[in-house]
Amino acid sequence: MRVTPRGGRDALLAGTDEHFAARLSAAPVDGAANAALIVLIAKHFGVAKRDVTLIAGQTARLKRLAITGDPQVLARAAASLYATAS
Repeated sequence: MRVTPRGGRDALLAGTDEHFAARLSAAPVDGAANAALIVLIAKHFGVAKRDVTLIAGQTARLKRLAITGDPQVLARAAASLYATAS
């Protein structure tokens, strides 16, 4: 996940072949951007916030997340980002 804090509005985008992109309105201060990212991911993938874990990149723009849930549902949600990007 490549994150752009202070990006105007919260949005999850297709990004590149290596990662998704997220624009967050929150500033990268006191974990606010990370918290906003978890909320955004949970909403898009239809899971609870507790099912989204930031496992790497707490202070970097590139982050690695783990999402717990039905793999087929998660894959469809991920594919939907690229379907709307065309």
